[in-house]
Amino acid sequence: MHAPTAPMAPTSGHCTFCDLIRGAAEVSIVYEDATAIAFLDIQPVNPGHVLVVPREHYEYVQDIPRRIGAHLYEVAAKLIPAVQASSGATDMNIVVNSGAAAGQNVMHYHIHLIPRREGDGFDVPLPFPGSLMPNRQQLDAMAAHIGSMLRDPLRDSGMKE
Repeated sequence: MHAPTAPMAPTSGHCTFCDLIRGAAEVSIVYEDATAIAFLDIQPVNPGHVLVVPREHYEYVQDIPRRIGAHLYEVAAKLIPAVQASSGATDMNIVVNSGAAAGQNVMHYHIHLIPRREGDGFDVPLPFPGSLMPNRQQLDAMAAHIGSMLRDPLRDSGMKE
């Protein structure tokens, strides 16, 4: 797990999304307000692929204050019907990649809205074909461990207000 980072302090020292938000590069904006901006992905999975991004720099999902995270989700929910109507796609993937191992390549938190069509070639296979099915004892042990982390008053919950 990554340690939370301070806002506006990208690890790389440079953030492409911060450049876009500041107007330093071209971007096709579909929505903006004081907290969020949404724009078309320049390497879309399908036409209409939108990124919903906080204006402030946060790298990982655990860095996002709850109120900003909730607002970003509300923006995404508002955009989905418009993206579907504009793209002609009825299905949608809502994806967050948090961390390099999870596929995040721009280290500024963002939500992907990916319009989907049958046979479009994109795949997020779940259940993952390479995974082994754990036994019930392993599942119960992991559930107990996660639950105990949430109930421990001396441990930081990792959730920001």
